[in-house]
Amino acid sequence: MEMPSQFELHGRVAIVTGAGRNIGRAVAEAFAAAGAKVVVNGHRSIEAIESVAAGIRGRGGEAIAICADVSDDTEVGRMVAQTADTFGGVDIAVSNVSARPMQALLEISPADWDHVLRTNLSSCFFMARHVIPHMLAGERGGRLIHISGMDGFFGNVTHRAHNVAAKSGQHGLAKAIAREFGASGITANTVAPGPIDTERDWSQYVHQEREMVRSGVPLQRYGRVDEVAGACLFLASPAGGYVSGQVLHVNGGYLMY
Repeated sequence: MEMPSQFELHGRVAIVTGAGRNIGRAVAEAFAAAGAKVVVNGHRSIEAIESVAAGIRGRGGEAIAICADVSDDTEVGRMVAQTADTFGGVDIAVSNVSARPMQALLEISPADWDHVLRTNLSSCFFMARHVIPHMLAGERGGRLIHISGMDGFFGNVTHRAHNVAAKSGQHGLAKAIAREFGASGITANTVAPGPIDTERDWSQYVHQEREMVRSGVPLQRYGRVDEVAGACLFLASPAGGYVSGQVLHVNGGYLMY
């Protein structure tokens, strides 16, 4: 079945961070299926991101894997420069890296705080400051998408003060970018996944019993990573061209705003 033209990304270049598995992988594969040239980023397992990129190429797409720690501005700059050298520019950037340790507020050290904020929030700023000049230099504008989560919008999550602050800040940053660069055709939005069925360290979720969460979702199931990827594809495609500074909640109705 052909992709409807309003959801096509032919000729676009996308960077997707944290794309070795779960939501990031699904986003990278969805963008590639829509015709984008994709940079698959990660920093813990080069094998994982190489496998995702190889799978995209095996299906006829264009993709490269770039290992870079996005909590480091220098590393992000290197990745963006390599992307532009390889594909000629950057049109779409999805920031999808997150550290969510379960820690009581008074147990969070300054080093813990800095690590989570650099990983979850500063990484979005680093990405923006390096990709926006490429977007401004082109004629097609650009799309920035921050993958946040319920922590940033729902005040009932305990023992994650650093992540709550960072995830809230991601959307604040998206709104600031949307306002400052909208006249140049650049949009910035946030996608906030709810209960999604992913590979994760369940020891960090002992305060959220899996079955109790599922029963609280009106759709009575956990979401799929491809459903989050679909939200990102909408925002990155021509269909989402008039959406900016917004949050798209993908949570099955678990929280309604």
